[in-house]
Amino acid sequence: MATDTGLEPELNPEPAPTPTSTSMPTSAQAPTPASTSGRPRVPRRPGRSALPYALLAPAGLILALVIGYPLVRLVIISLQDYGLRALFTGTTPWIGLANYRAVWNDDQLVPVLVRTVGFCAALVVGTLVIGMLTALMMRALGPGLRTAVTLSLIAAWAVPNVAATLVWEWLFQPTYGVVNWLLTEARVFGDFQQHNWLSQSLSAFGVVWTLVVWQSVPFVALTLYAGLTQIPDEYYEAAELDGAGYWSRFRVITVPFLRPILLLVGIMSVIWDFNVFNQIWIMTKGGPVNGTTTLGIWSFTKAFAGQSYGQGAAIAVVSVLLLLSLTVYYVRRLVRSGEEL
Repeated sequence: MATDTGLEPELNPEPAPTPTSTSMPTSAQAPTPASTSGRPRVPRRPGRSALPYALLAPAGLILALVIGYPLVRLVIISLQDYGLRALFTGTTPWIGLANYRAVWNDDQLVPVLVRTVGFCAALVVGTLVIGMLTALMMRALGPGLRTAVTLSLIAAWAVPNVAATLVWEWLFQPTYGVVNWLLTEARVFGDFQQHNWLSQSLSAFGVVWTLVVWQSVPFVALTLYAGLTQIPDEYYEAAELDGAGYWSRFRVITVPFLRPILLLVGIMSVIWDFNVFNQIWIMTKGGPVNGTTTLGIWSFTKAFAGQSYGQGAAIAVVSVLLLLSLTVYYVRRLVRSGEEL
């Protein structure tokens, strides 16, 4: 006898609906694009357009003609017997590496090389140090004084090279130069009346060094100041709250941010200072007794004073190779710093 529970049993329950072919596939069942061979399609990398190269081609051609042709011509002259006789006869016989051997065997080669590299290093270090100090000073100044300093730097930078050298030569003139008069009136360093600053190699290089650095600092200072303005103040404030001093903030924050700019202005300073010619030639002519003769002065005197254009060209080629070897390290560092950004 069945017990009555009050519930009727369900005899024919309806089956649950099964997905048909018209139902939407789930994410796990989503079809993947396939090629006709059944393999999944790989998106093709877009090919490089030739338009950028076509746009750069005219500028590249002009640079190749303006820079490349003189260099090729310089190398050709350095391999020829190109002297005073060639100017009248028009014949320039090939002599191979004879000009380079003559330069290599010259007793002035080692002193001139040492003098050139040392003077270039002193100029680069002085320019970067004074330029950095000037940029830091501009950052700390108020708007009015900063504008005055900026205008002064631009004015000094805008003075033509030869004009600035002539003015500098008048300032250090032995008889009526302003520098001698000021030092004599100060009565601190002794009597400087009739003192010739260009009569000794060390003091002559000191005068030229001051002139070249004075002309180079504006570009470096303005460039570094532009980089300083891009450093957020929050970094300095956080470091100051952590107890970092001025030198620590400069070393940890300022220098890493300015490293690409420092490398760039360093490369440009090496190129400019290695090829200093006008200032030395106008003020000292390479004297006294070749005491301020650099590679540029030596090449000029060999070619025009010694009437040996082949040897002068050979010295110029050596200068180009030496300059490339000096700058290749900085160029590699600049490229690496750009890749790390």
